[in-house]
Amino acid sequence: MPDFSIEDQYHGRIAGIDEVGRGPLAGPVVAAAVILPRDDRLPVALLAELNDSKKLSAKKRERLHDIILSCAEVGIGAASVREIDQINILQATYVAMRRAVGRLPAVPDQALVDGNRDPGLSCAVETVVKGDSKSLSIAAASIVAKVVRDRAMARLAVRYPFFGWEGNAGYGVKKHMAGLVDVGPTVHHRRSFKPIANLFDAIMDGS
Repeated sequence: MPDFSIEDQYHGRIAGIDEVGRGPLAGPVVAAAVILPRDDRLPVALLAELNDSKKLSAKKRERLHDIILSCAEVGIGAASVREIDQINILQATYVAMRRAVGRLPAVPDQALVDGNRDPGLSCAVETVVKGDSKSLSIAAASIVAKVVRDRAMARLAVRYPFFGWEGNAGYGVKKHMAGLVDVGPTVHHRRSFKPIANLFDAIMDGS
C-alpha cells in the first residue's frame, strides 16, 4: 500500500501527479496534481484505502475522489484529442501534467510524478516508477484523474452510444471496435493511433 515515505524526504507542499488515458483510442488524456494535508485534516479513510486507481472498484474510486476534493489542493489538466494527434501522446501527457500543476492554488515546493520522465514542471521533480502504488499523493492523483476522465467519457457516450465508452473509457475493447466497424470513427477518436489511422485510410480509399 502507498504511504508518505517518499513525501517525508521533502519539506513544504508536496504534489503527487499522475495521468490517465494514454492508451485509449478516443478521448483526452487527463492529469491530476494533488497536495494532501499532512496533519489531522487528512481523513483516516484516505490513509487506509488510498491505492493505485487501477486496483480499486469504480464505486470506491468515486467515494475516495470526493473525499480527496474535500480536503486536498487539487489541480486538473487535460490535453485534447487534437493536441494528442498534433504533438503525440507522450508530449500531450506532459502538457496535461503541466496544466494540472498550473491549476493548483500555488506552485508546489516538490512534485512526485508517476513514471520515469520529468514532464517539465515549474518546480522540483522526482519521478517515481509505479508511484501510484508507493506514494499516497500520487495514488490520490491517479484516482482523481481516473474519475474525471471516466466521467468525461460517460458524458460523451450519451452522444455517441455505439462504442460503450461509459464502460470502456475509450479503450480498444470488443464493443468499441465493433462500433468503429459499424459507424466509423468520430472527432473524438485519435487519428494518430494506428487502428484509427487505418480506418481513416480505408475511408479515404473508399474501401
